[in-house]
Amino acid sequence: MIRRTTLAAEADDLAELEAEARRRGVSLARVLREAVAREADEIRRRTRPRFGIVRGDGSATKLVAGDEHAPARGRRRS
Repeated sequence: MIRRTTLAAEADDLAELEAEARRRGVSLARVLREAVAREADEIRRRTRPRFGIVRGDGSATKLVAGDEHAPARGRRRS
């Protein structure tokens, strides 16, 4: 579903994207949609949960399994 919105951007940045749209023969809206989609994909990629496979005596697994909030503590940003 496409949702309309309003954005505020620097005039130079918009001029650059408008020029790209003209060069490609597409609308500015299309170039903006593509830019938003790329940024959203990058954010999803960075924040996707990561799981690994390890070998050992199991002590690390027991330690991590004992603290269900451990993964959330490692990546807090303000």
